[in-house]
Amino acid sequence: RQRVFNGYFGLTDTADAFASALRIPNFLQNLFGEGVLSASFIPVYARLLAEGDDEEADRVAGAVGAILALSMSVLVLLGVAVTPYLMWAIAPGYEGPKRELTILLVRILFPGAGLLVCSAWCLGILNSHRKFFLSYTAPVVWNVAMIGTMWAFRHSALNDLAVKLAWGTLLGCGLQFGVQVPVVLRLVRKLRLRPETHSANVREVLKNFMPVAVSRGVVQISAYVDQALASLVGEGAMAAMTTAQSIYMLPVSLFGMAVSAAELPAMSSAVGTETEIADRLRRRLNAGLRQIAFFIVPSAMAFFALGDVVTAALYEHGKFTHQNSVYVWGIVAGSAVGLLASTLGRLYASTYYALRDTRTPLRYASLRVALTVGLGYVCALPLPRWLGIDPHWGAAGLTASAGVAGWVEFTLLRRTLNARIGATGVPAGLVGRLWGAAAVGAAAAWGIKFAIGATGPIASGIFILVPYGLVYFGVTYLLRVKECGALFDRLARFRRGA
Repeated sequence: RQRVFNGYFGLTDTADAFASALRIPNFLQNLFGEGVLSASFIPVYARLLAEGDDEEADRVAGAVGAILALSMSVLVLLGVAVTPYLMWAIAPGYEGPKRELTILLVRILFPGAGLLVCSAWCLGILNSHRKFFLSYTAPVVWNVAMIGTMWAFRHSALNDLAVKLAWGTLLGCGLQFGVQVPVVLRLVRKLRLRPETHSANVREVLKNFMPVAVSRGVVQISAYVDQALASLVGEGAMAAMTTAQSIYMLPVSLFGMAVSAAELPAMSSAVGTETEIADRLRRRLNAGLRQIAFFIVPSAMAFFALGDVVTAALYEHGKFTHQNSVYVWGIVAGSAVGLLASTLGRLYASTYYALRDTRTPLRYASLRVALTVGLGYVCALPLPRWLGIDPHWGAAGLTASAGVAGWVEFTLLRRTLNARIGATGVPAGLVGRLWGAAAVGAAAAWGIKFAIGATGPIASGIFILVPYGLVYFGVTYLLRVKECGALFDRLARFRRGA
């Protein structure tokens, strides 16, 4: 979807306007979806399922669903009404027609936020029942609706195409929610959507809601600060940051969020004495951290060393030029600074939520936001002037400064949790072997890059990135990294089964 979008819109003012407007539904989905459901709803709901109390589990699911639907309806109506007054927070650097277009797009997209939050409620139920595939493939229909809209109206003027794309996006939000509903209704057989609060379990979900929502909210505010600063950097900066985000969020989603989502219900279902629970959490956490690091380290190295190749292979066509690819590379390289910390930190936060502790992640997330705001402002605006470089490169400073803040948050999360359940983390020796293997792979990839010279972006991606991955897996296998051996064993069993 992002490739098609870049081909039609490039890094233009129209692309900036749509990217800024799309942050509204994404913000509310991440806030209410991840915050309420991952941290407050899933631990309670998964525990009831583990205890065999299906009737109470169904009651909690219905009550939370009704409360979410009512609150989002009010929020959507309010948001549509006050959109012009939100522009100072969404994009203070936009003026004239660009600002007016952004206001129109935000108003069209606001109802989609409510649909995406309802979709996240479905995700919480499906994950608690260990039905992960549908909940994480449902967004495909959202993307298909957007791609179909762009193709169908591809001959429209650029601003008109953006408006039609906004309506197609709203349709996609409805489809993403709709495809999950039938399975949810089969799992929750006695679903009653009533906003009742007399159940102790429902009250526990609501009690945890505020600190978790604030915790997730401050992280989302950090993203909004980056967006606001990007609107001041110059034309195309916001669109470039959105493109970069689609790249660096891929490993975060595949490995960080996936492992965290799979582990939270299992951690929340742990029963026994306090010592037994701590031991089980520690074992699961350490295994998950190693698994995440095995895949995230080579991703970060690829962003540092080969970001131009990755960006060009994915997006370089139509109005998206090679110069755009190099610009996005700088932003992606900045994001690689905190990529490992951010993904590992998600699993640490999930462990706190499994322990019914929502306040500790909130404190550290607040500190992270404060650092992100301060460092982001300096790196985005004054620093390029001090260095005498193009102000557009301030966008790369935004992602790099956010990475530094992510490392501070991760360190605090780990230190505090270690004091509660014992030593956790990825062994330093393993981290060194992973980075060493990634460096060998990057060196081989650069050799191939110089050898093949100028070729098409997709061909270069294949000839450079595939050997990079093969070298990384080969070196980690020779270094006896357990995760690599386990991966090869699973592949071998799959081949024998096939």
